[in-house]
Amino acid sequence: MAAKTQSVTILHTNDIHSHFERMSPIAALMDEQRAAAEGAVLMLDIGDHMDRAAAETEGTRGQANIDILNLTGYDAVTIGNNEGLTFSSAELERLYAGLHCPVVCCNFLESATGEPPVWMKRSTVIDKDGVRIGITGATAPFHTYYALLGWEALEPEEALREQVEQLAPQSDIIVILSHLGLAADRELAAKLNGVHAILGGHTHHVLEEPLLINGTAVCGAGKFGRLVGSIRFEREPDGGPFRYAGGRCLPVDPDRLNERVALAGGILLDRAREALDETIAVTDRELPLDLAGDSPFSNLLAQAVRRFTGSQFALVNAGQLLGPLPKGRVTAGMLHALCPSPINPCTMKLKGSDVRRALEQSRTAEYRDKIVYGYGFRGERLGGLAVDGLNILSEQGPMPYDERIAVFVDGQPLEDEAEYTVGTLDMFTFRAGYETIGNGREVAFMLPHFLRSLLAMELKRPGSLETCAEPRFRSALR
Repeated sequence: MAAKTQSVTILHTNDIHSHFERMSPIAALMDEQRAAAEGAVLMLDIGDHMDRAAAETEGTRGQANIDILNLTGYDAVTIGNNEGLTFSSAELERLYAGLHCPVVCCNFLESATGEPPVWMKRSTVIDKDGVRIGITGATAPFHTYYALLGWEALEPEEALREQVEQLAPQSDIIVILSHLGLAADRELAAKLNGVHAILGGHTHHVLEEPLLINGTAVCGAGKFGRLVGSIRFEREPDGGPFRYAGGRCLPVDPDRLNERVALAGGILLDRAREALDETIAVTDRELPLDLAGDSPFSNLLAQAVRRFTGSQFALVNAGQLLGPLPKGRVTAGMLHALCPSPINPCTMKLKGSDVRRALEQSRTAEYRDKIVYGYGFRGERLGGLAVDGLNILSEQGPMPYDERIAVFVDGQPLEDEAEYTVGTLDMFTFRAGYETIGNGREVAFMLPHFLRSLLAMELKRPGSLETCAEPRFRSALR
């Protein structure tokens, strides 16, 4: 009887972002692929599986994601920025202690020790039917943010090269789990030798077929669990190296379910909703929201940021909020639903001219209706700016951007050449939305505090509901 060609299939997901409605269909697809494969099958996730915009993740502090990963049967995962930047080190240790597979990342270290945390490995070797698959990984190095949380994020290339060299003598196939983005993956493939596959994420790119660069298959399966990547390697019966034999993205059918994962998902959602039913405050009035910017609920958010940061004034975009705050009992779940973005406050020194330009832009439909993707933003539209600590007199001109405004800080005119201490949002430092706010210097990020936590504090402050009702923008024609 002739010997068979040896085959290994690697299934991979990335950037699911807590789309729990896709997790049972993904598990069903993976079960089907396992059953159909002739050789070994490996299942890997490339990070950003968790996203605290989802009630399941927020209410269980990530445990729902860990439970689903375990039930689906992943063999290894790496972390993305949504895991690393939105959970504390203690929470990550608690979560990953219960994961049934290794967390692999070589450029993520504890600042205090210079070593990976106890729940993470720089690399691992997994034996599947006698085939040794060496796995290492890397995550996007947001240095400034990670330093505030007690982590050191190394530049990935050298860290990966060291791990690849160590894996080479003990592995038949070497795979990198890269939560770095497509541009970085292309560059790594060109520079690193001996890597069979780079499985990518972070930039949500879709590669219907892998890119072959320097003998390395570069892969990406989009976002939100709509696709599962599949890549196959084979070697001849008489031995020799494994070679790339094909790859593609498999569409996930949302109507196909894995019963055990679907049942668990329902239980986890109920548990999350119970946790989020905590009462934060009881209000005697509704707080309306106007995405133009100046309305009680958006002003409350600006007040919350200004008080928390201790700044002269605050600038926030109304699009962070997804609806008005109802009268009566306010729960943690309501604030989460109305302000889901994992965005943090920050302070900066900002010139008056940059503040004025952003406020002028804020009065135009082009900016209010702008669609923003990424940077932690989970809203529908950017929205106009809401402020606290400023008063603005405005007059609409006949042409776009012909906005004549007079801005006052503590009763004094805003000076274009003066610098002010401004409380605002970290997404603006990436020039997302109101670009001139990104000109700020001496930026201080305030992690791990989310905007909904600041809203909860402000709702408990006596008099906050009265002050947020006071308009900040007034017509000069009145």
